[in-house]
Amino acid sequence: ALPLAHEVLEGAGARPPLVLLHGLFGSRANLHSVAKAVVRRRGTKVLVLDARNHGGSPHSPLMSYEAMSEDVQHLLARLGVTKCVLLGHSMGGKTAMVLALQRPDLVERLISVDISPSTTAAVSEFSGYVSAMRSVKIPEGLPRSAARRLADEQLRPTVQLPELRQFLLTNLVEVEGHYMWRVNLEAISHHLSDIMSFPVFHKPYPGPTLFLGGSKSPYISPKDYPEIRRLFPKADIQFIEGAGHIVHQDKFEEFMTAVLNFLPPP
Repeated sequence: ALPLAHEVLEGAGARPPLVLLHGLFGSRANLHSVAKAVVRRRGTKVLVLDARNHGGSPHSPLMSYEAMSEDVQHLLARLGVTKCVLLGHSMGGKTAMVLALQRPDLVERLISVDISPSTTAAVSEFSGYVSAMRSVKIPEGLPRSAARRLADEQLRPTVQLPELRQFLLTNLVEVEGHYMWRVNLEAISHHLSDIMSFPVFHKPYPGPTLFLGGSKSPYISPKDYPEIRRLFPKADIQFIEGAGHIVHQDKFEEFMTAVLNFLPPP
């Protein structure tokens, strides 16, 4: 297991902490406003972390859900957390599901944001993003704003959506004058089909589970319901009207209401 970069936001309550897991190409910063809102409104302690090969966490050539689940378990053990509530978005949602299915004793309840325990078909789309990111060339010594503009222009032919480009550009960092991507593109590219699929499990997770999708996103669809019900018999499936894949960004207040309603009372 890798020692994950993380942050603990202390709460006043004695409830098990909420652990937040971001999606592919993301980092713990993506869920910071969610973390702060939970602490402020509910007093629950929150743990936000960077997955392996993302954010400030170490890089590794291995990028399976089993490995990512083990990283989180290792961190929980190190912090003395014996029970938690897990919330994961997209890739983080799949990591959360794997952890709950492997170690139901650690997970009091589970929230999967806009992802189901089935294969996500968008491999080609993501491999396009990886290639586009790899081909970005930025001369040394450029100021940050100019470097971002240049990278944005180079990504535009492949990544048409401006908000998606902005999201990918959060990974552009400057190290001693060189601009580079802080995500491990090599490992991500090598394991894309693993990231898009879901491991096989036979024993269900018995705890309360919320699948919270965006109504405008294709990532949770009726064809996934049988598998959701098989693995998560206590699942509640809800959609937030008008939200796309990044539900917590598109409809923050509605997202927070759904999450706080699902969390155990303080």
